[in-house]
Amino acid sequence: MGAKVSKVVFPVAGMGSRFLPATKASPKEMMPVVDKPLIQYAVEEAVAAGMTDLIFITGRNKRAIEDHFDKAYEVESELAARGKEDLLKLVQGILPKHVNCIYIRQVEPLGLGHAVLCARPVVGDQPFGVILADDLIDGEPPIMRQMAAIHERLQCSVLGVEEIPPEHSDRYGIIMPKALGEDLDEVLGIVEKPSPEASPSRIAVVGRYILTARIFSHLEKLAPGSGGEIQLTDAIESLLQEERVVAHRFKGTRYDCGSKLGYLAATIAYGRKHPEIGKEFEDMLSRLLR
Repeated sequence: MGAKVSKVVFPVAGMGSRFLPATKASPKEMMPVVDKPLIQYAVEEAVAAGMTDLIFITGRNKRAIEDHFDKAYEVESELAARGKEDLLKLVQGILPKHVNCIYIRQVEPLGLGHAVLCARPVVGDQPFGVILADDLIDGEPPIMRQMAAIHERLQCSVLGVEEIPPEHSDRYGIIMPKALGEDLDEVLGIVEKPSPEASPSRIAVVGRYILTARIFSHLEKLAPGSGGEIQLTDAIESLLQEERVVAHRFKGTRYDCGSKLGYLAATIAYGRKHPEIGKEFEDMLSRLLR
């Protein structure tokens, strides 16, 4: 068994243009699903996988993310004064005491690959996770924990993947898979956003990665790819020439919260199973849909 993955990168510098005007002054990662922002679900998933160094790659207008994970003295003293102990515990328990938050500013929005490269000074030569908060994935055990167990066993990069409709291939990095088992594939190749005709399979990489530090030297050498951005997919394709990469078909349901429909689906799914309001919400939905 190799070393555990303790560092995780959250690229949160993107603009969130699909949710304007909601994201004009507030980060898309702070949009709530019921009563928790997307970034908190992502952080909880990382912490459940044993990750303790949380590296946020931020941009302009992202202060709300830092504030969310910081101590809120005014809120806490107000809740304490009003005797609202349950809410006080909720606010103080957003982050466990044993984790560290590190914030790195991505000065220019040069793509996901560039955001990951920004984390290099903190990650060093260790393997690390990458979580895209837009992809809210409901799984048990949490998806990153499933992937960390595979990384520990095989000591190579692991990509979170799922089967998509062929007509959606131009939205994702698509792998060329070779089956290793029921939920594991060897990655023989990977292409960023191919047309359905040129797609090597229907297996798409979604927002979960565990990568070895070798990825940085490949990211450094990359010329801008699709959309004029430095693509993480291109660096993984290059990494394949020297290292093994596997893909994990995770057990769980993914909600693409970068799209309005996916976000609404997540709100309904998480609302229905919410311990406080689930039953009433279910009743309300059935009334509305009559």
